[in-house]
Amino acid sequence: MKLKSLVLKNYRNYENFKYNFLNNKTLIIGKNAQGKTNILESVYYLCALDSNRIKKDSELITFNKETASIFGLVEKNGLELELEVILNPPKNKILKVNGLKKTKSADFLRVLSSVNFSVSDLLLLRGEPQNRRKWLDMAIYQVYPLYYEKLSKFNKIRLQKANFLAQHNFNSAMLEVFNEQLSIASANVIYLRMKYLRELERIAKNKHNFLAPDENLSVKYRSVCDEFLSIGDLNELILKKLNEIKDEEIRREQCLIGAHRDDVDFYINDVDSKKYASQGQQRTIVLSLKLAELQIIREKTGETPLLLLDDVLAELDNVRQNYLLNAIEDDVQMIITSVDTLAFDENFLKNVDIIKIENGKII
Repeated sequence: MKLKSLVLKNYRNYENFKYNFLNNKTLIIGKNAQGKTNILESVYYLCALDSNRIKKDSELITFNKETASIFGLVEKNGLELELEVILNPPKNKILKVNGLKKTKSADFLRVLSSVNFSVSDLLLLRGEPQNRRKWLDMAIYQVYPLYYEKLSKFNKIRLQKANFLAQHNFNSAMLEVFNEQLSIASANVIYLRMKYLRELERIAKNKHNFLAPDENLSVKYRSVCDEFLSIGDLNELILKKLNEIKDEEIRREQCLIGAHRDDVDFYINDVDSKKYASQGQQRTIVLSLKLAELQIIREKTGETPLLLLDDVLAELDNVRQNYLLNAIEDDVQMIITSVDTLAFDENFLKNVDIIKIENGKII
């Protein structure tokens, strides 16, 4: 799987941008706030139809412009595929594959995969639970595109229930309907999250052990239960919990149980790493998780995803830098941003295309 070219129109600080990727390794350099990260973000948006930097698509559109577009030419299984996203808020985004509109996000998401590794990811363990949920959700999209629709359905039902609770017009029968719908939608999301994390933990343990032989990494999904249950059993358990907490939800006018309340915990030798791990230990965990993400995509899809590294190498010490770069196989397409080339040795730079960005333009 390769991204052969990228075209941006009115995206962030790029009114018109086009670049053809001729090498497996591309290094984008430039000072801060020139638009390096915007390029990686646009590539990731083609993969996940979302960004870890924004809340609304309107934030992606160049100031004073109404629409923006991202176009990518992808080579996959010997075929060339054209991907295009047109952002036109408040209307729904337009998705096209080979010029044909797609009404289902899953049809678009299954084309291009990537793993994004940025400085903000290094703060994953110390950030808010919602950041860890978003990281997990985006990782799952890459191997199971239908998850996007399951999560969207859950969020729609949760919002409807929240609006109902806020109306102060209590209707017991209606609340039972919302709880039944929310329990099955939540069970679908939680099941896939727990299943993915089991696979991720298996691979990340080995990656982590290479850098820290005396440390055992474990990953746990914190939800209504600690066990990995079937969707049916999860549905029954969540519905039971919702019925038990019904009066409290009515009093507080909030949805207190569901996939939107869950979190991911990381342990080193059974000690909570979010509370007690050093900065170096936390970075080793995140590095192991990202390399595990990449391997899972290869195992589950048979495709080699893109690796997007956003200013992250400067934040890693030499040991972790070398481990990351040496762990990447030659067939992985890498797009890297950095303020300069100082973090890279001469041998690495021999096989890298370098582009310089200034104020949203290649110079």
